[in-house]
Amino acid sequence: MKKLSFLLASLLVAVSVQAQKNESSSEQLVNTVPALQAQIKGLIDQPRFEHCMWGVKVVSLETGKVLFDRNGEKLLKPASNAKMYTGALALDRLGPDFRIKTSFYAQSKPDNGVVHGDLVVYGRGDPSLSWRFNDNDYSKSLQPVVDAFVAAGVKKVEGNLIGDESYFHCAPYGSDWAWDDIQNYYGAPVSALNLDDNAIDLVFKPAKELGQPSVVVMKPEATYLKVINRTKTVAKGKKSNVTIYRPLGQNVVYFWGDVAIGGNVTDAVSIDNPALWYVTQLKKRLAKEGIEVTGGVSSVNWLDRQADPVDYTKMTAVVTVQSRTMAEIVKGCMKPSQNQYAHLMLLQVGVNSSFAKDHQFTDDAGIAELRKFMSEIGQQPGTVLLEDGSGLGRGGLVTANASVKLLTAMSKHHCAAQFYDSLPIAGVDGTLKSRFKGTFAEKNIHAKTGSLRYVNTISGYVTDRGGEKLVFSVMLNNYAAGRDGSGRAEGDKVAKMIADFAGRSDR
Repeated sequence: MKKLSFLLASLLVAVSVQAQKNESSSEQLVNTVPALQAQIKGLIDQPRFEHCMWGVKVVSLETGKVLFDRNGEKLLKPASNAKMYTGALALDRLGPDFRIKTSFYAQSKPDNGVVHGDLVVYGRGDPSLSWRFNDNDYSKSLQPVVDAFVAAGVKKVEGNLIGDESYFHCAPYGSDWAWDDIQNYYGAPVSALNLDDNAIDLVFKPAKELGQPSVVVMKPEATYLKVINRTKTVAKGKKSNVTIYRPLGQNVVYFWGDVAIGGNVTDAVSIDNPALWYVTQLKKRLAKEGIEVTGGVSSVNWLDRQADPVDYTKMTAVVTVQSRTMAEIVKGCMKPSQNQYAHLMLLQVGVNSSFAKDHQFTDDAGIAELRKFMSEIGQQPGTVLLEDGSGLGRGGLVTANASVKLLTAMSKHHCAAQFYDSLPIAGVDGTLKSRFKGTFAEKNIHAKTGSLRYVNTISGYVTDRGGEKLVFSVMLNNYAAGRDGSGRAEGDKVAKMIADFAGRSDR
């Protein structure tokens, strides 16, 4: 009997030693709040962060107790965490079922299917005519418009197709968007008329012979950009690399670099003058449907309309197209972190708010409405200082406290389900698709990410190992990624610690 007891004891010791070894090779689970606090401090207090600023706040949604707070009151750059504020604002002010209308005006009704004179496309900021809402099928982006033309019996337009983007009174970019961002897809211009995110996806394929320029495939197919292709095809096995440059305010794009045989390079470039892009592509798409536009295409902005106003109530709406719902648009913005959609939501709120009459610029009216919304949910003045809707602008500041308060308020909001559904899910979709794989956080953390140079943030909801619902905001500013790990990886470590917490705030 003693021998059996000894064997059992030896086995237990061996198991314990092995468990300790396993724990030492991974982050140890903790089950008390002080232990969680010590664990997070152990990471963020490391010497490599001495030049940085952390803002971390963790609160129980069930008890309201604070589990961790480091610089929760400090103003930091949120990057795309700003989209949480814009998405919440749009759902609250416009409602999840709100749709954006685009109208096609003529001087009179069609005569036997023929529109005599010009046809004006009056946009109101619909971002949903995009491959993004059509399973990546570029051919379907304009299908709702084509279907509306067919349903209205339009067969021909004997005049010009004019894109009117005068609904918003502001610049085509958010405040403090960097000039070297705006040739990229993530810095594409915003407009009352938008198509395919106002950007063109590019695929560079090798030519059949070495030294020849690469073959450039555009998605969607477009001749809108003038291409100066200075790339060349190189031997298989060599490095492929393409540089893209589109001068500001131009629709000329230059390509340099090498494309190796056996591979290809993918990238994207934004376009200039979205309203003109819209009508250019629409004219071609209508022609494929057998609907001819005999005239040319042109665009009109808000400054043009100030000099030459038009009363559309005295014209005939030949065709009207409705956007996807605001809930769908918010989700389409938040999951992939689409800057253009976010800023368009801010403008949409601004143009429909009572502040529109007090501000010359639509984005200023949107920011004023955001400040009002923040006050309504109890935010302290000066804790949310956003200047654009996306967070791409470098001037915006928020606190971790403010983000936690926003997430807490939205968990009780009448649009709580739509807001929660819009957030990326760890290891599943959006900007979190490849993160937290194989951890307890996978399929558990629902959060908005954010990144700019030297900035990484992640804020959202999680149910920890103890079964408690928590809300958190992790912000890291002024951190230059080095051999010790990227800012994104460091923020994710903190978020994982929060998810792995096995205790309760009320114990």
